[in-house]
Parts: sequence; C-alpha cells; structure tokens
Amino acid sequence: MAVDFPTEIKNLRSTMASVREVLDLEKLKKQIADLEEQSAAPDLWDDVESAQKITSALSRANAEKDRVENMDAAIDDLETLVEMGTEENDDDTMAEAERELTKLTKAVGELEVRTLLNGEFDEREAVVTIRAGAGGVDAADFAEMLMRMYLRWAERHGYPTKVMDTSYAEEAGLKSATFEVNVPYAFGNLSVEAGTHRLVRISPFDNQGRRQTSFAAVEVVPLIETTDTIEIPENELKVDVFRSSGPGGQSVNTTDSAVRMTHIPTGTVVSMQNEKSQIQNRAAALRVMQSRLLLIKKQEEAAQKKELAGDVKASWGDQMRSYVLHPYQMVKDLRTEHEVGNTSGVFDGDIDGFVEAGIRWKRAADRDDD
Repeated sequence: MAVDFPTEIKNLRSTMASVREVLDLEKLKKQIADLEEQSAAPDLWDDVESAQKITSALSRANAEKDRVENMDAAIDDLETLVEMGTEENDDDTMAEAERELTKLTKAVGELEVRTLLNGEFDEREAVVTIRAGAGGVDAADFAEMLMRMYLRWAERHGYPTKVMDTSYAEEAGLKSATFEVNVPYAFGNLSVEAGTHRLVRISPFDNQGRRQTSFAAVEVVPLIETTDTIEIPENELKVDVFRSSGPGGQSVNTTDSAVRMTHIPTGTVVSMQNEKSQIQNRAAALRVMQSRLLLIKKQEEAAQKKELAGDVKASWGDQMRSYVLHPYQMVKDLRTEHEVGNTSGVFDGDIDGFVEAGIRWKRAADRDDD
C-alpha cells in the first residue's frame, strides 16, 4: 500500500506545532539570551554552585531549542526528498523517503512525549529501587529480571547507570537493589514505572512444574541536587555498618564498609554497599535518603491538596503491570491498556512503548485532577 506522504507530513507538522506551543519557543529563546548574559559575567565562577546551575540550565535550554529546530528542518528535508522522488519517478528515492518518514514519525512522537514531562522533578536523574514481594524465590528472581530490564533499557539508549546497592536472596535473585540512571529526564520517564509488578509463569524453582504468581515493587525517586533544601537532623538518622556481601552470602569485603541508614520519623531505610569505603557509602546513602524524603514531602503536599478538593481516588502507582509467561505470553499495563506479546523483548529492555503510554496516561490523569 502506497504511503500518503502529504498526509503523513501534514500530521508531523501538526504535532510539531503542538510541541512548539507547549515549549513556547520564543520564551525559550529569551530564556537562553538571559542565561547567556548571566554566564558571560566576569564573576560567574565566584559562586561555583550558582555558576553550575546557570551553565546547566543554558545547556538544557539550548538542547531543547536545537531539538525542535532540527526536527523542523528534517521534516523540510523529507518533503524535498518526496518531491524529488515524485518528479523523477525514482523508486529508490521514494524508498529512502519511506525510511526517513518512519524514523521521523518515531522521533517526533518521542519529542511530543518529552514535552509532557513538565513536572517539578521530571528533568532530574533517577534513583530506582526494586524489592522482591510475595512469591518467595520466584519473587526474588523476578526482582532481578526487572533490574536487568531497566539496565538494558538504559543501555539501549546510551544512558549511564550506577548500581548503588544489591541485596541478594539466599537461593536466587535479589531481595532488593538500588541504582541510578544518570541522564536528564530519567525521573520523568521512569516515574511511570513505579508500582507493583506481577509475574505469572511456570516456576523454574518448583520441581512439580506448577504455575507461580510473584510480585516485585519498583520505586523511582528524583536524584537530589546540591541546590535542594532537605536538611535531616542527625538525631533523626540511625546508621548501621556491616560487611558487603555477594550472592549466597559470599564475602566480598573484609571491612565493615556497607551502610544501612534509617530515617526514624518515617521509617525510610537506605542501604549502600557498592562504594569502596564506608565514607563513600554513607554519602551515597544520605543522598538517596534526601531524594526519597524530598519526594515524600511533595507527595504529602499533593495528597493534602487532593483531600481539600475531595479527591478520594486510589494512587495510580499501585499494581500496574502484569507479565504473563504461561499459559500465554503477554505483558500488559493495567492503567494504560498498552500490551505486547513479545515478553522476551520486554525483559531485554524494550519498554519504550510502556513508558510513553504511561507518560501520556499520567499527564491525562494530572489534567483531570487540576
């Protein structure tokens, strides 16, 4: 079936018009001019913290502007390519135009989703924690499968990650794991993955080959920045040190370098063992603790606003996705209804469809709450 290029190009331009409206390109250009003026100040680096904030903001704003302008230019180039191919009746040129259309449609869709990430912390890097839930050894194995899924997703996109803590289960898998995704908008993207995940399969750990349902919880918080004001009094923290260990209790460290930090008022617990020294693990644990408490604070504020508005809806982050490997193969998001049959692809990190559907769903839910 022949591609209707005029209609497809018109749709791309329409989507880009919506993107520009949301981003407010003129306002963005004025912001860039203001930031450039600030960054040119001779005393800029007298205050290192402020200078880093200004230069980072300038870099992000320029990247955002370039992304939109480059996409507009690519659509113009596609239109020119189609005109050439049509005038010369050149099948090779039209085939190239089809390939470009496919790439552009995907890129413009991703950019459209990106414009929906306008929450207070959406542009932050992310700290992801996965915990095994009900289901015994199958749940621990599922937790490890989810960790690999997210790390593969990051690898596919070229996003740097850093594993901060891994607590291995006795037989197989993980009790819990914490890692960072160190790229802008990691939190905005992965925040829609927070909640309870469910796996249904024939258990590889059951010698009778019975079907097993297991659960794992995914928590996503924005990575704290030095400019955030989250002070935690020392008397609210309990810090325990212990030896780092690998799978099956194998010792990987002969000193008490691992750190378990508990925030007494909220009961929030953070463990870190992957840094080389106790001091480094303590600093890493404190940073993640601050990130979690910052999100808790914002969630409490949002809950209070909803209570005042009479909103009694359940949290969107509860049980949200099922991974079924038996008697059929299907991964389905219970909030967005997005589903795929390629379960091995999903567990290998192909989750962009779920992330994009989740972002659109969450944005729609936020609009309903406003």
